[in-house]
Amino acid sequence: MNLSDAIYKNSIRRSDFPAIVEPDGTYLSYMEYELAVQNWAILLQKVGVKNGDIIGVNLKDTSDHLIALFAVPRSGSVILPFDWRWTDDEKRRLANFFRPKAILSEPDDTFLEVDGFWKHIAVDANWKNSLGKIDAGKQFSSSTNPNLLLALSSGTTGTPRGPMITHQQFLARFLIYFISLSFSERDRYLCATPLYFGGCRGYCMCTLFSGGTVLLYPPPYDVDSLVSFANKYSATRCFLVPTLLRRLMCIEGGSSENPVFKTLELLFSTGAALHAEERAELMDRFCKHYINFYGSTDGGGCTTLGWDDPASVANSVGKPVFGAELQIIDPSNNLLPSGRIGRIRYKHPGTANCYYNDPEASAKTFVDGWYLPGDLGWVNEDGYLFIAGRESDMIIRGGANIYPSEIEHTLMNNEKVLESAVVGIPSREFGEEIIAFIILKDEKNKIDSKELVKFCQKHLAPYKIPKEFYFLKALPKSGVGKVLKKELEKLRPK
Repeated sequence: MNLSDAIYKNSIRRSDFPAIVEPDGTYLSYMEYELAVQNWAILLQKVGVKNGDIIGVNLKDTSDHLIALFAVPRSGSVILPFDWRWTDDEKRRLANFFRPKAILSEPDDTFLEVDGFWKHIAVDANWKNSLGKIDAGKQFSSSTNPNLLLALSSGTTGTPRGPMITHQQFLARFLIYFISLSFSERDRYLCATPLYFGGCRGYCMCTLFSGGTVLLYPPPYDVDSLVSFANKYSATRCFLVPTLLRRLMCIEGGSSENPVFKTLELLFSTGAALHAEERAELMDRFCKHYINFYGSTDGGGCTTLGWDDPASVANSVGKPVFGAELQIIDPSNNLLPSGRIGRIRYKHPGTANCYYNDPEASAKTFVDGWYLPGDLGWVNEDGYLFIAGRESDMIIRGGANIYPSEIEHTLMNNEKVLESAVVGIPSREFGEEIIAFIILKDEKNKIDSKELVKFCQKHLAPYKIPKEFYFLKALPKSGVGKVLKKELEKLRPK
């Protein structure tokens, strides 16, 4: 199968329906979108791209990027995502590892000047106009190459890992979106995060696969203009990372009877979990249907926590999505009972099977059909998953296993604390010692280290209380809102 076949079928049954709406309101109909996908696929083949070749997509967050996401697989090749914001050195390192046959870039990108074994393709007017229109309704013969995408995830050596995702696996992920997030052809998905992000890319492709409309409004933007655009074009679904959700909550107004987003039916996020009070505020003022979606680029979705789940489990990440199996295991791969913290593993038809050209990492992460994301957690008696933290982040102090997330949640229950991050540092006495980084809700309403120690003493065992507290204006985070703890350690005064 080839996922791009759905675009052709949508061009027949929904030919005049808008597929993509740009920020200025211009749009591509499904017929126009299909013609562009066909043209680009044929052009790729004309420049020598063959079945199974890897093609870099180094494009900004525009309709051209969305055309490439279906034109590349239509041509029989595999998508290799680039973040157009990277430096030329970062792009060169990625290309040298994954060895793409060609790279699609913006005409003004300085990377076009970088020498390499790959073919540079500038997506300019000459590229777009170099092939006449294909006859409407005439289907292009799609490739049967099973591989769709190298879905880049963070690596340990500076070069992202590339789990190879097949067409069939991506279709299984779409099925999760259809069932767990209720995507359908009637949706108008508000794309408000970069298309390089795995989640955003998947949600856009799912929307176009099903025949809905993608409303493109990528960053940078102010949140007021985002809300205005969403309401003007009747957005029904939107994915935002927690950092953006917190910026959104700075907007005044909104209520359950008159929400800020007038037409939004579902707001969802992944990454770092929100406080219970933030989650309640989102559902009251912005969209009553809010879902936290736990998963990864490599494994796809794992669990969801919805608006209708009880407040008592607000700090969990929910229950497994459709088709997913979830287990908690010890270091010897034995199953652990409910309430015991261990390694998380899960599987469903959409999880990857291996990393591209990295057998050592593949053997550690993909074991006997299971995917191990590197997270620690526990499941309660009702089947809700709680994240204890990254396995690599666990602190061993005086022989005791300490999970940073427990301390972070405790600190964020203080009314003056907006965010916190806890890490371990070397200690001669205990092996590791605990330190915490704090973001205050209001710089004018301060709290000092002594007060935080007293607060922790009421809620934590003595050995879990941080030895040091550092106050920052912001935490270093990845694009999807995850705290970069290795960067945090560098911010500690020497």
